Amino acid sequence: MREASTELLVGLDAASNVTDLLLERHAANPAHALYRRKGPNGWVDVPAGKFLQDVSALAKGLIAGGLEPGDTVAVMSATSYEWTLVDFAIWFAGGVTVPIYETSSASQVDWILQDAGARRVFVQDQATADLVTGVVAGSSTLRDRLVNVIRMDYDGEAPHLASVAAAGAGVSDAELERQRSRAGLDDVASLVYTSGTTGNPKGCEITHGNFALVARNIVAFLPEVLGQGQSRTLMFLPLAHVLARAVQVICLSAGATLGHTPGAAQLLEDLGTFRPTFLLVVPRIFEKVRATAAHKAAVAGKGRLFQAAAAAAIAYSTEQDRKNRGAGSGPGFVLRVRHGLFDRLLYPRLRQALGGQVGYTVSGASHLSLEDAHFFRGAGIPVLEGYGLTETTAPCTANTPTRTRVGSVGIPIPGTTIRVAQDGEILVKGIGVFKGYHNNPQANAEAFVDGFFRTGDLGELDSDGFLTVTGRKKDILVTAGGKNVAPGPLEDAIRAHQLVGHAVVVGDGRKYVSALITLDPEGLANWRSEHGKQPLERQAAVTDAEVLAAVQEAVDQANLMVSKAESIRRFALLDTEFTMESGHLTPSLKLKRSAVVRDFDAEVAKLYA
Repeated sequence: MREASTELLVGLDAASNVTDLLLERHAANPAHALYRRKGPNGWVDVPAGKFLQDVSALAKGLIAGGLEPGDTVAVMSATSYEWTLVDFAIWFAGGVTVPIYETSSASQVDWILQDAGARRVFVQDQATADLVTGVVAGSSTLRDRLVNVIRMDYDGEAPHLASVAAAGAGVSDAELERQRSRAGLDDVASLVYTSGTTGNPKGCEITHGNFALVARNIVAFLPEVLGQGQSRTLMFLPLAHVLARAVQVICLSAGATLGHTPGAAQLLEDLGTFRPTFLLVVPRIFEKVRATAAHKAAVAGKGRLFQAAAAAAIAYSTEQDRKNRGAGSGPGFVLRVRHGLFDRLLYPRLRQALGGQVGYTVSGASHLSLEDAHFFRGAGIPVLEGYGLTETTAPCTANTPTRTRVGSVGIPIPGTTIRVAQDGEILVKGIGVFKGYHNNPQANAEAFVDGFFRTGDLGELDSDGFLTVTGRKKDILVTAGGKNVAPGPLEDAIRAHQLVGHAVVVGDGRKYVSALITLDPEGLANWRSEHGKQPLERQAAVTDAEVLAAVQEAVDQANLMVSKAESIRRFALLDTEFTMESGHLTPSLKLKRSAVVRDFDAEVAKLYA
């Protein structure tokens, strides 16, 4: 059993709560732009004074409407400034925020509203309002309990939110302060439901202390990223995800200016105008940016040049990492010259795709491939990979600019201890660990051991305290021959191919290992174009001999990483995509492995026929 800890850097008064971070930021400089919201004529600053004024007015409206301290209020919306405004207004009114992904189904909404006991729901638009009112109409419990559904639409103003705020005109500042200050660090600030890779989502009780202590300590832990006074970032991850919420509170604590964009579809365009200095990114975005850059180079007849630049970036970063580990002297003269040439000719274009001013990127939510981490770092876009779960208020480990080990998820954040149990499971104790699962004593009893939260992930700690996540306990396959197979590394290697969208390794209880593979539509189109071939629909591509041969090469390359007993013997190309809408990806783009195996059981059976 191995253990690593980092001492707490910043403590807080037990009687304080997350709203005090906003009051402190306002007191420091009410004119400072805490947020930027996108309007028809570009980005408009929202100073701390204006934000506090709007939050207070909306909170008074909630109080006038009968919200009592501890009441749960749901928010179902894509990422937006209004989401943030509503979140803080709920906290100022003494309420508990319950995020719901805007992509959630009616049954998921029904489950969360009932389990959380919410009596109010903020929604992004009329379509979402119709979904929620339909859910309420179909449930006698919700019909009797739910008070109202409030839209958050913005078209120069948010009229529905303005109406709520207007209703609070008679609520005094003293009453607002009484409700705002009632919660302490140990009180629940948010019920965040797990994304539910299996079964019904569980409500994680995230406290004011979890949010506030993580925020204050991360700011102190990453001063190069957050402590420059001019830091700014663009949030595109769903605010229903705890990582996005945690980063939002971290930005408030740091005084970093935050903008919002509703999703990955508009991200690249908005990056060009917002120009963030750091960016929170999920691995799939890194994959897409690299693939797009490679395709543009190929179309321009510079495919070989791009591949050479990519190889130089990866080699340069690898040698830097070996030096940091004490295993080398760093990049040699020839590599430095080659890297310097590409740093003038090609890498700036890649940096420009992220807005041109990104000094650091933070990767979370799922595993980032080692090659992509080295590629972006070598191209001048340092990647700080971290690790966490909903139950740890997101980050519990992270790499820092001065302590980075590529391939790891870093060292424990301040106030956190990481332990790796005898069976390899990662255990966590610290400032971010949640209070417990809502209304679920059985799950709580199973979730902790010796005061540590059991993550269900497998990992390794090195002698310097760096954690490497090696897999998920429940994902480990055991073949009929008794061989344990970790599917993650094989899947990552296959997914690195341009043609591949997702790969799911199967073989639990079987004689050998196989895989279900989907094609990436954009990657397929680009691959066909680069090889001088006519476009091909996915349904036809899954039986195309050349496509099958290319995917087989990707599988063969992945198999070089493992023993023969662990290697993939057969695979099936599926004529579909894994998406959130299909039920095979979580909103944070994690694969719902059990859903895939269940829905494609016939295809799995054919692999073993």
